[in-house]
Amino acid sequence: MITTTPDLSVFADLESNVRGYCRSWPTVFDTASGAWLRDETGREYLDFFAGAGALNYGHNNPVLKQSLLDYIAGDGLTHGLDMSTVAKRELLESLREHILRPRGLDYKVQFPGPTGANAVEAALKLARKVTGRTEILNFTNAFHGMTLGALSVTGNAAKRAGAGVPLQHATSMPFDGYLSGAEGDSFEWMERVLDDASSGLDSPAAVIVETVQGEGGVNIASVEWLRKLAGLCSAREILLIVDDVQMGCGRTGPFFSFESAGITPDIVTLSKSIGGYGLPMALVLFKPELDQWKPGEHNGTFRGNNPAFVTARTAIEHYWSDDGLESATRAKGARIDRALTGMAAAFDGVSARGRGLVHGLVFDDASQAEKVCAAAFQRGLLVETSGPEDEVVKLLPPLTISEYELDHGLELLASSLDVVGSGRGR
Repeated sequence: MITTTPDLSVFADLESNVRGYCRSWPTVFDTASGAWLRDETGREYLDFFAGAGALNYGHNNPVLKQSLLDYIAGDGLTHGLDMSTVAKRELLESLREHILRPRGLDYKVQFPGPTGANAVEAALKLARKVTGRTEILNFTNAFHGMTLGALSVTGNAAKRAGAGVPLQHATSMPFDGYLSGAEGDSFEWMERVLDDASSGLDSPAAVIVETVQGEGGVNIASVEWLRKLAGLCSAREILLIVDDVQMGCGRTGPFFSFESAGITPDIVTLSKSIGGYGLPMALVLFKPELDQWKPGEHNGTFRGNNPAFVTARTAIEHYWSDDGLESATRAKGARIDRALTGMAAAFDGVSARGRGLVHGLVFDDASQAEKVCAAAFQRGLLVETSGPEDEVVKLLPPLTISEYELDHGLELLASSLDVVGSGRGR
């Protein structure tokens, strides 16, 4: 039934204060298709959020939906723990055929619990088990999840404070450009403390890194920086973990975000869009010699989400059997880059950065970013903030968004910036 005003009362009455996104977008969403959501009043919103990167193929993608409906109608297993199932076998075969072999990647596949944090926890545990070391190196502005192990390698102080206990056995290093902006600075420090017996840093089990820090503010590691990091880890027998939970599955263009750098991580974590349809699913990929788990040593009740295996396989076969989606993502990313560069040039204290279909408008005055997001919502566009001070308006549209929809969303963003930034033009 269509109402004139969304009914938010039950959420305020019953739902915990921990809720977040609904505070920025005060309406009640009802249906969704492609790049659009509709609330219970019938108003439409263009989605430049995509489930925080879990909906790379859009809402209710018809190809993925049909495979899911067929599977459910045929009484396919829903819950399977780590039992061998037809759905799992077909996913593994597709992953090998369309993703791993074409890229020359020899990885074993682990199904942890169904979230990105579950995958990160498994990766950290495995690295420590294999090396016998306890320390992990992470990076400034990193975000890896909200469970204790993932929080220990996350940079944001507010998120870390929620742990309620000391977060130990992790040391933060400067991300690319964090210091003076010179690429070599961070490695000069890392190499010094790793090789100095008096630095106080124990030899680490692993380094965990995002090639693009989405929650951290759309901070982009250069190809050169990533290559140097991989070389540093290899030379010192430190495992390299790439967290591709948000930037994998094509977000930056190629299926894996690290492909452009030509590196091969020891361990890779995937979640969010790996399930294709927005269904919970996560994977940990690692080199075969690292597969030192004992049976059941790391498990979880919902690691066998078979409907997600079905939609994941369909997404891989439909979108990754050729380079069409990658090429389209690169082209759309260039389109966004041109638009945001133009917006930033028109206002003082605003800059733009991004790669593929993850971009950000960065505000020297952090309060302006939240205002732009609020103005965008009023105009029917969903965008969120990111960064340590929420100073970045982050764009994560579905990879399947049309050029018309992309341009329309960019126009809505530009008008929002005009309203908030009036009087601050150059």
